[in-house]
Amino acid sequence: MSLQLPPLSLYIHIPWCVQKCPYCDFNSHAVKQGIPEQEYLAHLLADLEQDLAYVQGRAIHSIFIGGGTPSTFSGDAIQALLDGVRARLTLESDCEITMEANPGTVEAGRFAAYVQAGVSRFSIGVQSFQADQLKALGRIHNCDEAKAAAQLAKQLPLQSFNLDLMHGLPQQDVAGALADLTQAIALQPPHLSWYQLTIEPNTAFASRPPVLPEDEALWDIQEQGHALLTAHGYQQYETSAYAKTGFQCRHNLNYWRFGDYLGIGCGAHGKITLPEQHSIIRTVKIKHPKGYMDLSKGYLYSRTAVAAEDRPFEFFMNRFRLLEACPQSDFPALTGLPLSEVEPALAKAATLGLLELTEQHWQITPKGVRYLNDLLELFL
Repeated sequence: MSLQLPPLSLYIHIPWCVQKCPYCDFNSHAVKQGIPEQEYLAHLLADLEQDLAYVQGRAIHSIFIGGGTPSTFSGDAIQALLDGVRARLTLESDCEITMEANPGTVEAGRFAAYVQAGVSRFSIGVQSFQADQLKALGRIHNCDEAKAAAQLAKQLPLQSFNLDLMHGLPQQDVAGALADLTQAIALQPPHLSWYQLTIEPNTAFASRPPVLPEDEALWDIQEQGHALLTAHGYQQYETSAYAKTGFQCRHNLNYWRFGDYLGIGCGAHGKITLPEQHSIIRTVKIKHPKGYMDLSKGYLYSRTAVAAEDRPFEFFMNRFRLLEACPQSDFPALTGLPLSEVEPALAKAATLGLLELTEQHWQITPKGVRYLNDLLELFL
């Protein structure tokens, strides 16, 4: 089976935050002595230069500037970054350029400067509108700042904006979770990421775990929150993402559809298809800023091939995050494997009520969404 080149996206990691949140397991570092903006920008573009061979003639489908807190960078820095990207890559005419922002670092002039630089979508990390929850989560913003950031995003000439919101917070009840969600909906974001707080290893919460809601309360939050979002015109299209029609995040869709992406910056991950070598590779860049900006080391931490026997699990681990039907033709095109490799597992999934099979598509069922881990285990 031949491998086809999927769409190509670009992820850019900016690792600094004002302070590290106790639940965060992302590669982020609290600012202590200022941010070396210009030095880091130069390294980002040099890192991109080293990955240009992976482009293979493709235009960039989407860009995501994540962190950390990218909005700690100045408007001039983001302008220089995106100018440097455009000088090295061709962007699709409707390329979505998302930038993460913290309401506590949002200023009207800075937001406008980001848009002037080419940012077309903001993802604003609200997490909660409740003062006690924001304090427990270590957030530096307050409710009024979160509302102001959303209002500002609505006034700017953007393609879209997203609010990030958590539920299942310390000692949170159903009413508290739904109050947060109601406030978020009132701000009318085209896109809402609504996900459950989990305790991850190597975080402050892992060493000092807070009291989280019981499973029954979590299920009630999920069920009632989903109904509330649906009633207000938000469609769930991914495990933790809801959007108004036409406002799904293009960058994340490319991830979950098993597309390719370059990853530049500290600890950034990439996934690249190499048809001539019948290979799919994953890249990881050096994680710590000091090591990343050490010219004697280069930027690459690891480059590994995805073994043929691991491709089914990797494909479905991504694809079944989406609620949309999956064309059967995507599997051989994007993994280079015949459908016969996965037909027994698919048949079992259908028997268990986790999938619906047609001649052209596979469709995850509500039961499959609820028992996603059980579904994915069939492809190990």
